[in-house]
Amino acid sequence: MTAVVIALPGSEEHATKLANRLAVELVTPELRRFPDGEIYVRLPKVAEHAVLCGSLYPAPADRFLEMVFVAETARDLGAQRVGLVAPYLAFLRQDVQFHPGEGVTAKYFGRMVSSAVDWLVTVDPHLHRLHDLAGVYSIPTTVAHAATSIAAWVKTEIAKPVLVGPDQESEQWVSAVAEACGAPFEILTKTRRGDRDVSVSASMREWNGHTPVLIDDIVSTGRTLVEATRSLRAAGSGPPVCIAIHAVFADSVEGELVTAGASGIVTCNTITHASNRICVADSIADAARAYL
Repeated sequence: MTAVVIALPGSEEHATKLANRLAVELVTPELRRFPDGEIYVRLPKVAEHAVLCGSLYPAPADRFLEMVFVAETARDLGAQRVGLVAPYLAFLRQDVQFHPGEGVTAKYFGRMVSSAVDWLVTVDPHLHRLHDLAGVYSIPTTVAHAATSIAAWVKTEIAKPVLVGPDQESEQWVSAVAEACGAPFEILTKTRRGDRDVSVSASMREWNGHTPVLIDDIVSTGRTLVEATRSLRAAGSGPPVCIAIHAVFADSVEGELVTAGASGIVTCNTITHASNRICVADSIADAARAYL
């Protein structure tokens, strides 16, 4: 079955890397807005297998519509299978009903994506109470992990690291990176009272000259990393290096991290940002290749 990679808006670089690694042609669709805001779509070429590539951020609702319209256009033009490679996957935050009357948007979004494409690849999704993506997606899904790429960067850039997770949820990523680069790790304790109201406590062992490397899957408001940095410095650590997989950056985070005592922040390139230093293209291509 012949295949093409279709670059969704804003993810041309990711799509190019994916097409090169899969040794298939790259197709750039024409998308524009009509005066009333509706979306125009044109695909210059398709193949039997269309692989859409694009992070669903920023403006995930708009990105979703663009993805669906491109997927449906590909099917109309003859694609027999349509897959989605979304380095960052949106709408996983609201995975349960916390208060009466709330919508469980993770479930609704999973249902809509599952009706639009045949398979999905994403990088380390921001799962909370869900064990895996099968909890909200009915199509085959594969998670490409950033741990190997992060570990390679840490081994190259940090002489004597100790990896630190800011909360229990982060242990899955931190432990994997620690194993891959042969470094010790610690997990802190976090209490969240709201989106921007977070406290983190640290009770670290003796540092022995190690450089703390704080690792989290996503930096949005940045409160978790900021409070974790403050706790580490209060516990006597040196300036930590902060690493995040997904650079959402909903607030101005970098300045706050430095003020709190961090040496800076580095992110993976799932979302384009000036802090991107770690490329996860190989992991993404390996995951997508299994569907072709």
